Amino acid sequence: MTTDTRPTPADSDRSDLRFIIIGAGMAGILSAIKLREAGLDDFAIYEKADRLGGTWRENTYPGIACDVPSHLYSYSFAANPEWSHRFSPGSEIQAYFEDIARRYGVYSRIQTGKEVTRCAFEDGRWKLEMADGTTDVGDFVIAATGVLHHPAYPDFDGLDDFEGTTFHSARWDHSVPLAGKRVGVVGTGSSAIQIVAALVDQVAELSLFQRTAQWVMPIENPAYSQEEKAEFRRHPEAMGAIRAEISRAFIDGFANVLVDAESPVMQAIHTTCEANLENSVKDPELRERLRPDYRAACKRLIMSDGFYQAIQRPNAKLVTEGIDRIEKSGVRTRDGQLHELDLLILATGFRVDRFMRPMEVVGRNGTRLEDVWQETPSAYMAISIPDFPNLFMLNGPNGPVGNFSLIEIAEMQFSYIMQLVELVRSRCCNQVSASRAALERFNAERKQAAKTTIWASGCKSWYLDDDGLPTAWPWTFDRFREEMAKPRLSEFEMR
Repeated sequence: MTTDTRPTPADSDRSDLRFIIIGAGMAGILSAIKLREAGLDDFAIYEKADRLGGTWRENTYPGIACDVPSHLYSYSFAANPEWSHRFSPGSEIQAYFEDIARRYGVYSRIQTGKEVTRCAFEDGRWKLEMADGTTDVGDFVIAATGVLHHPAYPDFDGLDDFEGTTFHSARWDHSVPLAGKRVGVVGTGSSAIQIVAALVDQVAELSLFQRTAQWVMPIENPAYSQEEKAEFRRHPEAMGAIRAEISRAFIDGFANVLVDAESPVMQAIHTTCEANLENSVKDPELRERLRPDYRAACKRLIMSDGFYQAIQRPNAKLVTEGIDRIEKSGVRTRDGQLHELDLLILATGFRVDRFMRPMEVVGRNGTRLEDVWQETPSAYMAISIPDFPNLFMLNGPNGPVGNFSLIEIAEMQFSYIMQLVELVRSRCCNQVSASRAALERFNAERKQAAKTTIWASGCKSWYLDDDGLPTAWPWTFDRFREEMAKPRLSEFEMR
């Protein structure tokens, strides 16, 4: 059934609800903390890796940092006075999550080396199977599986023939020496840009193989002084004020205007990026090869304070000819030139359509997620899927992605999810999931709105589906915040 109002609760709440959290990254840690805060302590956290951390555990390449200011890329309830920079390095972010997990009693609850291979809704509960043969049963599943965790590998002919060392940027091998090496980097996304800036002064030669040029937004990344950190420790509210200020400026100056490609603010962002290119790159020929043929922010906007300087170093080379094949001694481009290398780094991004997959997820009446998502992944409000009751996603498909604080988004989503959980906890119903009609309406409106966003202004990116339409949240960030404040119960099926 569907209803426009909250069903009448029973006299007593359920105290036997069990939750299964899949993933111990940012969103999984958040879920455990918030469940405990709500008095729901019967939960398990399953993590396929050997420790927590998600993105920040798996990505350890030189130069890795978050492109969201650190005081915004933090839990709202756990400000950190020890951030070293405005945009802090990945190792500090990993350490932050480890510290929070310890402080909030989550660390001991994480079961590592537990890859969930199957998740099936049977007899009103979710039954999980692990790769090691163990099983578990729960009333709710919180899929905190992340987005950027399945590396995408390019299909280059001869990749296995290369006699040097090769690895994906998300699988960095720190045992490989860099000094005196000829290094090739494939890709021009955020990872590649950070790697180039970090490595160019450590290696003999660096070749960046560029398929598509990127607009680069200049940023300043000052270090916080010891005096500033001491002030943060004495006055935690100061960090809250910084967070609120950054959030509001970011929303008004970026997040809310992505939905209107022709807005004056989007034009100003493009002008800033264009001026950065013009003022930073001296060689006119190199400058033109670095100039994209699309609008700034059509792809995920690159934030960097050192890339243009790095690519102009005497030992750096920008290669814009397409790659023909990989040979035993290096990369052969389509102009016939062989670029000899000792190390080939594949900064080629991630398979962003995976989400919970390759896990087998089976919902009500044997409905398979793989079949439901055969064309493209989708979820109502990026959280709920019809016929998969009591399963909720954090940072699922169709949510805000890109240059956002996914922590801020996940916190709003979990508050929304807890209101749905409360329907079951208060015995209003046993099962809750978005209705098919609600998802169809959501998708139709989303696709129509996506046409006017900056992401649809004429480039190829990982934001686009097979039909060339952006899959991300196409409305303002303020609208997302409003939607997350309270579920529209008429859009949910409750049994």
